[in-house]
Amino acid sequence: MRNTVIAALLAAVATPVAAAPDYQAQIKADYDRDLGKLWDQFHRSPELSFRETKTAAAIAAELRKIPGMQVTEKIGQTGVVGVLKNGAGPTVMIRADMDGLPVQEKSGLSNASTVRQVGVDGVEAPVMHACGHDTHVVGLIATARRLAAMKDRWNGTVVFVGQPAEERVAGAKAMVADGLYTRFPKPDYALAYHVAAGLETGKISASEGIQYSSSDSIDIVVPGIGAHGASPHAGKDPVYMASQIVIALQGLISRERQPLLPGVITVGSFHSGLKHNIITDEAKLQVTVRANDEKTRAQLVAGIKRIAEGVGVMNGMPKDKMPVVTVIEGTPTTINDAQLARRLNAVMTQTLGAPNVLPFEQNGMGAEDFAYFVQPDAGVKGYYFAVGGTPKAEIDAARNGGPPVPSHHSPLFRITPEPVVVTGATAMTAAALELLKPGPAIGAGQ
Repeated sequence: MRNTVIAALLAAVATPVAAAPDYQAQIKADYDRDLGKLWDQFHRSPELSFRETKTAAAIAAELRKIPGMQVTEKIGQTGVVGVLKNGAGPTVMIRADMDGLPVQEKSGLSNASTVRQVGVDGVEAPVMHACGHDTHVVGLIATARRLAAMKDRWNGTVVFVGQPAEERVAGAKAMVADGLYTRFPKPDYALAYHVAAGLETGKISASEGIQYSSSDSIDIVVPGIGAHGASPHAGKDPVYMASQIVIALQGLISRERQPLLPGVITVGSFHSGLKHNIITDEAKLQVTVRANDEKTRAQLVAGIKRIAEGVGVMNGMPKDKMPVVTVIEGTPTTINDAQLARRLNAVMTQTLGAPNVLPFEQNGMGAEDFAYFVQPDAGVKGYYFAVGGTPKAEIDAARNGGPPVPSHHSPLFRITPEPVVVTGATAMTAAALELLKPGPAIGAGQ
């Protein structure tokens, strides 16, 4: 027993325990006073991608309350940009995504969304913040308030971005195309974070390399020749052909992809027909493709096109009725700048304490269009980190056979907003203070 106690004491001495920064208490006070109510407002009233008009207006209104903040709306359709200048120095961009998902909320929360909205695809659907973007925008506002109140601690420019349409991996690209880096100060550094339901509250994690996979959304239209269900020989069944495509796609993963290179192909939607005894004339598939490198990404997309065409040929379809494959949206991998990540991970350890900064593990193939802000040709160094969203007791219970922690994009998704906002804003404030600390300017080339 004595040896166990000594070992525990030695371990405690060896593990750095950070004193909470003075601004963390103020972030918590802001949350208790009004930011918690703002989160409640955002959670009750989510909006779909490129339809975030009320959300964007609320973000802009909060940023305009900050002295010296110059705010511009409708960048990349519904994006918001706030610029806060404080003398000469580097420029840091802090981004938060703000769109919800077409999911009917079943979280059991008292403020669960009952909103319905027509999306850019023309389809009306229930809307839910099933990925935690409501906590991201509140964290952005919390960070903006703290940095504005601490201008004696930093020099330079901060660009605060409320980004639309991350869930369609289209908003970042739209903002860049609309002049984000030409109409506003171009950043030396771009920072962002995402709540992680599978990570314990109070903890963060960031990679020194790849943080998120690539993503491509692909539509496949499979033409058929209609007929009576009792006379399949009189037509060409698109349900049968589309089913062949679904099965064959998995061969790209199991038999053509190098086994040590990650890759995912998931068919998320299969629609065809209206009645039991009718062979319809069309089937539609919606597919998501994930990879961790551009070569694998291109291989999988090309393979999908080849398989779809091959199924059409195999079933004797005429050339004008071959399956059509369309890549409707996509994003490259999100990769942290290694040198910047090491620097800021050290700052996170000093700010939050070593036990709260965990080694990054890619345990899925989620994607992020933040990648468009930090592509190599942009000359902007990126740092993206995860913030824990679920209390330790719930994670421990799930590991011991209790209720599972609901995943992102699930109708059951729920995270604990207060520690997400406080931890996320504290970490983001620390990162900005490090990059903008007074002294010789440290630009992107340093």
